[in-house]
Amino acid sequence: MRLNNGLMLLSFIVAAIGFWNRNALPSASAISPDLAPDPVQERTPAESFLARWKDREYRVDPKFRYELTGLVVSYRLHDGKNSRMHRRSDDHLNAADLCVVWGDNATLPQLDQYQFRSGVFTCFWSYRTRDAGQRFDEQQISNNHLLTDDPAIRREISRVRIGDQIRLGGLLAEYTSPNGSRRGTSTTRTDTGDGACETIYLDRFEIIQRDVSPWRWAWWLGSLALLASLVVYFRTPHRAR
Repeated sequence: MRLNNGLMLLSFIVAAIGFWNRNALPSASAISPDLAPDPVQERTPAESFLARWKDREYRVDPKFRYELTGLVVSYRLHDGKNSRMHRRSDDHLNAADLCVVWGDNATLPQLDQYQFRSGVFTCFWSYRTRDAGQRFDEQQISNNHLLTDDPAIRREISRVRIGDQIRLGGLLAEYTSPNGSRRGTSTTRTDTGDGACETIYLDRFEIIQRDVSPWRWAWWLGSLALLASLVVYFRTPHRAR
């Protein structure tokens, strides 16, 4: 019983530490060279079209062809129900928001000194030290509204975790929901504030390198060990003293 109690305490500590650090970003040595270039934006002859999802039609107005390879530092998945703003605008086409860095930002040796957080339509970041703020290039980060009516692409997006390296391609576009609400898109990486997000109608999306985080392994293995030790504890007869 003492051995099991010790295992219970140890597994709880391991699981707690793993959970706390589960979103730690990968080291610079784990970053693919594919993340070095800036996103590619090109003119497109694509004309406006209708995309259908959840029995609703959305008008998509393409602006540019767009490709991005980057490191996911924060994200928020949408299903049209998990935010009041999406429900009010009847917006089911927006599958997710991904906050992504690339270039020098992706290989910063001090990346663990930054904090990233995704809101409903936004990405926020902050620095722990002044030196970290000076090194960070605010033109090598973007919040991306991902639009798709392709179930396979949606499934792949749903597998994304912080620390994954991704590649996507599609159309920078504005779009209109069935109730008439309209969302635009940024067409430059130098803008900030409201309207600075890229809205992308996807035709491809892939996770090119998953983040194999030791902290997530510690979280899961610690949780399993804790569960096993609890089962043993409650199934073991206790002697009255």
